[in-house]
Amino acid sequence: MKPGEQKVSDTNGRFLQALRNGREVSDANWTNGRILLSNQRLILAGTGGKRTFPLSTIEQVGGRFDVNQRVATVSDYLALHYDGGEEVVLVAPKNFDEFELDLYGALLNSTKFLVRHPAVEGGVVQNTEWVGARMKVEQEAVSIATVTGSFVEVRLDDIGDINMGRRTVREESREVIEVEHSDDDGTSVQTYISGPEQPIGILKSLLRIGEEQSEMALDLSKTDKQVLMALYSGVEPFDIPAFLGLDVEEVEELFVRLVDHDVLDEVRVRHEVELNARGRSIAADAIEDDQASM
Repeated sequence: MKPGEQKVSDTNGRFLQALRNGREVSDANWTNGRILLSNQRLILAGTGGKRTFPLSTIEQVGGRFDVNQRVATVSDYLALHYDGGEEVVLVAPKNFDEFELDLYGALLNSTKFLVRHPAVEGGVVQNTEWVGARMKVEQEAVSIATVTGSFVEVRLDDIGDINMGRRTVREESREVIEVEHSDDDGTSVQTYISGPEQPIGILKSLLRIGEEQSEMALDLSKTDKQVLMALYSGVEPFDIPAFLGLDVEEVEELFVRLVDHDVLDEVRVRHEVELNARGRSIAADAIEDDQASM
C-alpha cells in the first residue's frame, strides 16, 4: 500500500472487459481472481496478470453489459466505466452486496459536496442555504454531515423520487440531485446535493439502487391502492374503514401487509400508520393513473 492508502475490501470473484474502445467484447470470458479495493484504487489480480484502476478514473458505476451468454447468466456484477465511457470492466465479487457498498464508499466518502436540507419539507419549499458536507456510505443509508453541524440520513430503502438537473448553486450552474426521503419524524423532505460531476453521477447511481428497491413491482390490489391514496390525501388511519366502506379487520390485515411490504411505517402497535417515501411515491402514481382513467 502507498502512503495514506488504506485497504477497504479484499475478496475473491471474477471480472472481464465488456467494452473496449467503445465496442462490445462479444467473446469476453470471466477471469477468476482476487479483487482488492483501497481508498485510492481497485486492483484485479488473475492468472493473466494484475490490472490497477485508480478510483479517480472510474467515471460511472452501473448498467447491464450482457455482451454474451456467459455474462447474461450472472445476475450480480458491477459495471465500471472509465476513459470517457469507452472502456467498461465488469466485476462480480463473491460477497456482492458488501463489496458494492464498499466500492461506493471508497468513491464517495472523501468527496466534498454541497447540500441544501431540507430544500422541500412537507411539499413546501424551504429557504435553506447551500452548505458544505461530506458523506459516508453505510450498509442501509447515506449519512450526510454538514459543516454547520447538522446530520442528514437518507435511507436507501426509503427513497421516493430522484430528479437530476441543473440549478444555480452559489451563483454557478451545476448538476444537482434532488432526492425525496423521510426525516426522523416521518415527514416527506427533499434534499438537494451538488458536487463535482463524476462523484455526483456515482452518487446518483447509488441512490437509484435505493429508488429501485422502493419502486420494485408489488402485487397491490385495487383496495391496497385506495387505502394508500386515502392516506396520501390526509385521511386518518382509524377513519379508513368508514371512509372506504371496509371492515375494520380487513383494514388491519391490509395495514400489516403494507407494513411488511415496507410501504407503510407502523407508528403504534394498534396499527396507526403513516406513509413513508416509498408509499407516497406509489400513492402519487396511483392517483395519476386513477385520474387518467376517468
